[in-house]
Amino acid sequence: MLSPMMQHYLETKKEHPDCILFYRLGDFYEMFFDDAKTVSRELELTLTGKECGLEERAPMCGVPYHAAEVYLNRLVEKGYKVAIAEQMEDPKQAKGLVKREVIRIVTPGTNLSAQALDETKNNYLMSIVYLDKTFGVATADVSTGDFLVTEVSSVRAMNDEINKFMPAEIICNDAFFCMSGIDVEDLKGRLGITLSPLENHCFNDEVCLQRLTDHFHVAGTAGLGLSDYPIGAVSAGALLAYLYDTQKSGLAHLSHITPYQQGRFMMLDTSTHRNLELTETLREKQKRGSLLWVLDKTRTAMGARTLRNFLEQPLIDRSEILARQDAIAEMNEDMIFREELREYLNPIYDLERLIGRITYRSANPRDLIAFRNSLQMLPHIKNLLKDHKSALLQELYDQLDPLEDMAELIEKAIVEDPPITVREGGMIREGYNEDADRLRLAKTEGKEWLASLEAEEREKTGIKNLRIKYNRVFGYYLEVTNSFKDLVPDYYVRKQTLTNAERYTTERLKKLEDVILGAEDKLFVLEYDLFCKVRDKVAEQVVRIQKSAKAVGIIDVLASLAYVADKNNYVRPSINEKGVIDIREGRHPVVEQMMRDDLFIANDTYLDNNKKRVSIITGPNMAGKSTYMRQTALIVLMAQLGSFVPAASANIGICDRIFTRVGASDDLASGQSTFMVEMNEVANILRNATKNSLLILDEIGRGTSTFDGMSIAWAVVEYISNSKVLGAKTLFATHYHELTELEGSLSGVNNYCIAVKEQGDSIVFLRKIVRGGADKSYGIQVAKLAGVPEPVIARAKVLVEELSAADITVRAKEIAAASAGNSPAVTRPDEVDLNQMSLFDTVKEDDILEELKSLDLGSMTPIDALNTLYRMQTKLNNRWQSN
Repeated sequence: MLSPMMQHYLETKKEHPDCILFYRLGDFYEMFFDDAKTVSRELELTLTGKECGLEERAPMCGVPYHAAEVYLNRLVEKGYKVAIAEQMEDPKQAKGLVKREVIRIVTPGTNLSAQALDETKNNYLMSIVYLDKTFGVATADVSTGDFLVTEVSSVRAMNDEINKFMPAEIICNDAFFCMSGIDVEDLKGRLGITLSPLENHCFNDEVCLQRLTDHFHVAGTAGLGLSDYPIGAVSAGALLAYLYDTQKSGLAHLSHITPYQQGRFMMLDTSTHRNLELTETLREKQKRGSLLWVLDKTRTAMGARTLRNFLEQPLIDRSEILARQDAIAEMNEDMIFREELREYLNPIYDLERLIGRITYRSANPRDLIAFRNSLQMLPHIKNLLKDHKSALLQELYDQLDPLEDMAELIEKAIVEDPPITVREGGMIREGYNEDADRLRLAKTEGKEWLASLEAEEREKTGIKNLRIKYNRVFGYYLEVTNSFKDLVPDYYVRKQTLTNAERYTTERLKKLEDVILGAEDKLFVLEYDLFCKVRDKVAEQVVRIQKSAKAVGIIDVLASLAYVADKNNYVRPSINEKGVIDIREGRHPVVEQMMRDDLFIANDTYLDNNKKRVSIITGPNMAGKSTYMRQTALIVLMAQLGSFVPAASANIGICDRIFTRVGASDDLASGQSTFMVEMNEVANILRNATKNSLLILDEIGRGTSTFDGMSIAWAVVEYISNSKVLGAKTLFATHYHELTELEGSLSGVNNYCIAVKEQGDSIVFLRKIVRGGADKSYGIQVAKLAGVPEPVIARAKVLVEELSAADITVRAKEIAAASAGNSPAVTRPDEVDLNQMSLFDTVKEDDILEELKSLDLGSMTPIDALNTLYRMQTKLNNRWQSN
C-alpha cells in the first residue's frame, strides 16, 4: 500500500509526464523512480531508495532546496523540462499531508534564472504552426517581455527565422514535423534547439485567438495589428497558452506584441553568420575575435542584447539607417555629451529582466535596490538628450520615462543594504510604516519598556519588591508578595493566586505584552507583506518601465557605435539604392584590431549591377583573399546596421542578403563530405540570391578533381554573372587562375589579384588588391613558407615543370573565346525540375562507349586528347560508383 505522500507524488507526476518532478520534502527536492535515475545519471548524484509500500524500494535522488537552482539549470541546459512541486503550507501547522502544488515548469525557453541566462543574449521561445502551406511564427523572450509575430511561406524563409533568433526551444504542431519540409533533426542536433511538439488542439484557432484577446484586453486581433497575420496570431495564442501552463502566472510583463514583415531586415543564413564570425569565432567559439567583440562597448545588458539584435538583423530601409547614422554623428560631434552619457549608463542594471522578475514576484529586496539605483540614472540621461537635434535622439528623449516616482517609492520603503531573503525581515526602512516601526522597537527595546513600567509602578504604588515576570501560560504579569497586598491599586486585575504572592496585569501591561510577544514573527510577516505591496506597485508600471528599458538599450548601442567609430577611425558611409558598393581604403574591422605589431593594408572595392558585377580574385593562399572578401561583406553589413565603417570613404548600395561560401568543412555525422557541404551551400546561394544580394565565394570546386572543380567554378561564374538570371554582386576567389579568361567573354566579370613580390624561390605577400589575374598559384612557395621539408619542395618543383607542359590554360582560353557573347541560356532553379539538377547525374555505359568510338583523337592536339580521355574516364567512374 503506497503512503499518502507517494500517492500524491505519482498523481502529480501523471499530470506532468514529460517533466522531471522536483518534489519538495522538507529541506530537499526529491525525485523518485525513473526521474531519480535520470537525474542521478545526468548530474552524477548518488541514487538511493525509499520504502514506499511497494515490494521494492523506490529509486530516490534529491538536491538541497537552497541549491536547487544550480541543479535545475544544468538539467534545463541538457534539454529537460523540470516541474517544481512546492510546499504550500508550513509543515508545522499542517494537519495531515502537507499541501503541495506545481508552481512552475522550467524549460529551455522559459528559464528565468539569472545564473543560467547570458545577459548579453536573448533567451527565445518560438512557436511555429504550419497551416495551409504557411508558417505562423511567434517568438518571445520571457525574461525581457519581447513578443514578436510574423508569417512566412517557404522552408528557406522559416529556416532564416530560426537562424535569426536561435531559440532555445520551439513549440510546434504535428504538421511542422511531418509536412513542412523542415529538417527537425538538424534543429535538434546541429543547432541544439529543444523541440516541444504540442497536441493539435493547442493550436485551435478560436482558443488561440481568444487567449490573445483576453491577455491583451482587446476586442479582436485587429487591435493588435495582426489582421494580416491570421496564422501568426494562432502561433502567438499557442505560445501564450504554453507560458500560462508552465509559468503559472499572469505574464503581465508580456505587455505588447509586435508584428513584423521578414523583408524589413537583411537576411543572414547560418553559413554567413558563421563564416563572417559575427558573434563568435569559427574555431574557438568565443566572442573575442568576432565583429561583436569589436563593436560591443556597451555599458548595460539591454545595450548588449540590442547590439546583438542590430548585428543579426541589419536594416534595408535607407531612412532608418540614416537616422542611426545621424545620432552617431551627433554623439561624436559632442564627445563630452557621449562620454557623460556612457558614465550614466554604466551603473544601470538589467531593467528588462529585473522587471520580469518583479512581475513574476520572484525579485528579492536586493533586486529592488538594484532597480532603484538604475532608475536614478534615467533623469540624468534624459536631461543630456534634451537639446540634441537628430530625429532618433529626440525620439528616444520622448520615449525615456525617468520613472522618478518608482525610484522614490523604493527609496522610501527599502533599506539601503537589505538581505537577499524575503521572509526574515530587515527589508523595510524605518519611518515607512508605523506598525513596522512599533514592532521593530518592540523587538529591540521591549526589555527597556518593561523595566521602565516596573519602576513606574513601584513609584506609584510604593510596593518596593514589585516585579514584572513572564511565563508561557500567563504571559507577562506583575507579581506582588502577600506582605504588600494591601497596597495593590484598583486598576490591577488579578491573574493568578500563589501561596505567598498574587499575580496581576494592567491595561498598559496587556498592550505591551501584545506588542512584545511575537514581535519578531509579526515584524517578519508585516515586512514581507509591505515588500510584496511595493513590488506589486512597481509591477503595475511594467509598460512604462519596458519602454524606458528599450530606450536605454538603443541609447547604449548608439553610444557604443559612436565610441568605436571615434576610437578606430571609422567614417560615415553614404547609403544608396542604386546597387553600387564603392569602398576606398577599406579595412577588416576585426583583423586590424588583432594585429599588434603590423600595419593593416587597406584595399578598395567597387561593385555595381552593370560592368562591375563579378570580381574574380586570384593569388596564393595566405596572401589575403579571404580577409579582403570578408572585410567587404562586414563593411556592407556594418553600414546597414547604421554603424560607421573602417574605410577612408564608402558608398554602400543596400543589399537584401549577404551569402558566403568560405573555407572547407564537413558534416560527417550526417554523412556529408567536405565537397557535399560545399555544394549544398552553393546550391542554397544560387537558388536564393537576388540581383540585390552580395555573394562572397571562396574556392568553389576545390573538393573534387581539378577538371570537375574548375568546370563547376566556371559554370557558377557564368550563372551568377548572367544579369537575366541572377546578376548578383560577387567576390569570387579561386586558385583556378584559368578562370581569369572569363574577363572579356562574360559581361560584368573583372579580374583582380593579390600582389606578390617574388624573391628568388621565395615570395612576399603585399596584401594589395590590383587589377589583373594571377598566372600561377605559388603553391610550392607557400608550402616552403609553411615549413614543408626541402626534399618534398624539390620534387614538387620537378613535377610542376613536367605537368605544366600539359597546361590547360590554353584550352581555357579557347573555351572562353568560343563562348564570348554566346553564353548558353540559363534558367533559375525554381523554373525547372530540381530533381534533374544533380551535379552527379550519370549516363549509360553504352552511351559512353559510343561516344568513345566516335572520337577522332588523332586530329586533336595532345592536350585536347588527354582532356577528352580524362572526361570519359570520369563518366565511367561515376557510372560504376552509382552501381
